[in-house]
Amino acid sequence: MNKKVIFEIPSIYRDNFRVTGYEFGEGEKSVCIVGSMRGNEVQQMYACSKVIKRLKRMESEGRIKKGHKILVIPNINPYSMNIKKRFWSTDNTDINRMFPGYNLGETTQRIADGVFEVIKDYKFGIQFASFYMPGKFTPHIRMMKAGYESVDLAKQFGLPYVVLRNVRPYDTTTLNYNWQCWETHGFSLYTTTTNEIDKESAGQAVRAIMTFLAKQGIVEYTGHDGYKSLVIDDKDLISVRTKKSGLFNAKVKVGCEVVKGQVLAEIIHPYEGEVIAELKSPVDGIVFFEHDEPLTYANTAVFKLLEREV
Repeated sequence: MNKKVIFEIPSIYRDNFRVTGYEFGEGEKSVCIVGSMRGNEVQQMYACSKVIKRLKRMESEGRIKKGHKILVIPNINPYSMNIKKRFWSTDNTDINRMFPGYNLGETTQRIADGVFEVIKDYKFGIQFASFYMPGKFTPHIRMMKAGYESVDLAKQFGLPYVVLRNVRPYDTTTLNYNWQCWETHGFSLYTTTTNEIDKESAGQAVRAIMTFLAKQGIVEYTGHDGYKSLVIDDKDLISVRTKKSGLFNAKVKVGCEVVKGQVLAEIIHPYEGEVIAELKSPVDGIVFFEHDEPLTYANTAVFKLLEREV
């Protein structure tokens, strides 16, 4: 294992800003794995740390095949994580909306540029991603339809679902999109949580990555192949929205099967304690996403359901 600083900016008032990478093997740039880019992505950093621990052991056992280099970057935004702030600590900008970056621009543009220069030539790119809304997901691989996506490759992770979605204008400045523009096969890997550690889904993600690397001939790994992934389109997920603001009391959890008409959650009056709304499932299906904050606002998508075929 080779631990090195891949990008650094001097700081006036505190220790320098550094992005640290962990290299395994040597040869062609085979796969780059990126963890946290936002200050609340604790699960993403944790999952990366488990990948590093696994690869360190595999390298010592000679199970990383010759001619392949693997780079793992557990955290691209340690400053924000140190103060528990989701975006950049001074101007609230999002590093994952700054790619491919600009080396004479704002701080987050320069960070994106410095990191992307190092990682843009890898054959495969895997990002532990988080959603813009707070909540829990069923573990899955997500890909944008940017013209370089491969469903067959995504299935090789062995996760329950592969989700495809159309590119939106703001996506063009994300890491995943720019990886694809530079002809890297980019995958966003979603575990269950973001700002809290879920060991089970992190372990599932590590196994999925090792399974994928083994199928690409990068490592020697004999584990469970996982699931036969179901490929779905993001627009096929059914959003269940609140009609009232208030305290959010979920009655089901992510991954649960539900039936049409089943109560998914209650909205409780924050001052009076009365149930002011019930959210019911419009279909028979599976809870793919679940809002996990104690408060919610009106017209917020608090569940996303995958309809179950009869």
